[in-house]
Amino acid sequence: MGLVHRTPPTMTTNLHLFTLKFIRINSIRRKPNRIPTIVAALIANPFWANSVSAHGFAFRYDLPLPLNFYLIGAGAAVCFSFVVMAYVLQSRTMLDSYRISLTRFIPHINISQAALILIRLISIFLLLLIIISGLFGNQSPLKNLAPVTVWVIWWIGFVYITSFVANTWPVVNPWSSIFQAVEQLSGKSFGKTPYPDWLGVWPALVLLLLFTWIELVWSGSEQPRLLAITIISYSVLCWTGMAVYGHQTWLQRAEIFSIIFAIFARFSPLETNRSQGGPYLRPYGVGLLSRQPPSISLTAFVVTMLATVTFDGFMETPIWLEIKTGVLSTASLVPSLLLVRGVFGNLDSVLETIGLMSAPIAFLSVYLVTCWMISRIDSIRGNRNSLSITTIMAARWFVLSLVPIAIAYHLAHYLSYFLIAGQLFIPLLSDPLGLGWDLFNTASHRVNIGIINAKTVWHISIVVIVLGHVIAVYLAHVTALRVLEDRRRALASQLPMIALMVGYTSFSLWILAQPIVTN
Repeated sequence: MGLVHRTPPTMTTNLHLFTLKFIRINSIRRKPNRIPTIVAALIANPFWANSVSAHGFAFRYDLPLPLNFYLIGAGAAVCFSFVVMAYVLQSRTMLDSYRISLTRFIPHINISQAALILIRLISIFLLLLIIISGLFGNQSPLKNLAPVTVWVIWWIGFVYITSFVANTWPVVNPWSSIFQAVEQLSGKSFGKTPYPDWLGVWPALVLLLLFTWIELVWSGSEQPRLLAITIISYSVLCWTGMAVYGHQTWLQRAEIFSIIFAIFARFSPLETNRSQGGPYLRPYGVGLLSRQPPSISLTAFVVTMLATVTFDGFMETPIWLEIKTGVLSTASLVPSLLLVRGVFGNLDSVLETIGLMSAPIAFLSVYLVTCWMISRIDSIRGNRNSLSITTIMAARWFVLSLVPIAIAYHLAHYLSYFLIAGQLFIPLLSDPLGLGWDLFNTASHRVNIGIINAKTVWHISIVVIVLGHVIAVYLAHVTALRVLEDRRRALASQLPMIALMVGYTSFSLWILAQPIVTN
């Protein structure tokens, strides 16, 4: 996401100050000495699409200290948290032993069933409303319910709910509800074909990359009709997969949103799964302390999830602009660029696609190198009576400790966008098709662009990113104690992971600072 662009310093009017995915301002907010260079590159290069995306503000925040001080301080805080945990944490269970059962608060079964049916009916109605709005409503993204509901209210908002409250997606999933209704009404049970074990969640990983490409690169994602057609296509894919392999099998192996929300929900304080002993309250993050290592495909899925949301922010930085400018201005690449433009039309989208597909490879490479170092250190520090942990097993065991980082980045990166752009849902709820209706007397609601400012976003970003990494340090440390059993082996093995997290803390804050701060 992030199709809103920063205005230059002289353009400080109230027009388009809020961060909307659907508004393009073809200008850039950078340091004054960079503006002539960038403008010259944009004018001189016939391939360039003159836009830079950002979830930012037209007004930026002047830091009281240089940005490097914040980056070093955040990294130091994460490093210090490891030192504290090394002295304090000696138990393998720690916080995951604290649970409060909520069984006595469950309402009568008849009430529960009625509430469940009502929620599912509302979910199905919203899915149909989004599709109808997209197909037949006003095709302006600002006057149609579909884009803001999909990209802001659902995608961003539901990740927040899932991560910080509980996983309600199994209840509200409209594709699951419709398929289950068809099975019950027809009296048939579909899905007799066994799902190949070797496939794992690889199909979901491919769909995750496709979904991210639609979100970040494809211009059609903000066009209501194309968005509705995309939703219909995904619906057909879901129902086909459920019919072939079975309802639950498809949800657990290939339905990307069920997998994403299930991963994020392991961080949440509410466990609602009855098979896991729910419902009960637990400390944040302890659900990520797995008793069994995730599969290789799920490990790759988690790393890809982290890579794609980080690349979204990286697309808003000066470095990404300079990379694209450098590629487009290289004389030896001109014939190839002409060929690519002739085939695909939009060269800017091609470069962004290449960057998006390269990000998971880069992240996975760095993560595997870190896990290789963990394995090497453990082989040196380990005793003769125990086998050292392998690179692949380290990657599998420690990957879930990265989830709080993904959640923290998602919260910090999209917060201003959610709070400001999300307000569009209020008037559009009264006029979902953009036809001039006012069903709930909210059509005249104005967006409050002052609900949050750059200073607040920056301070929240610092706290959230550091806290997310500290939680990740805790989870990785407890996991090391469980897997390696010996405390000294666990501490030594975590040195590469701490180095990775300290570096990523500073890198994440640097990315988040680009649309917000001036120094």
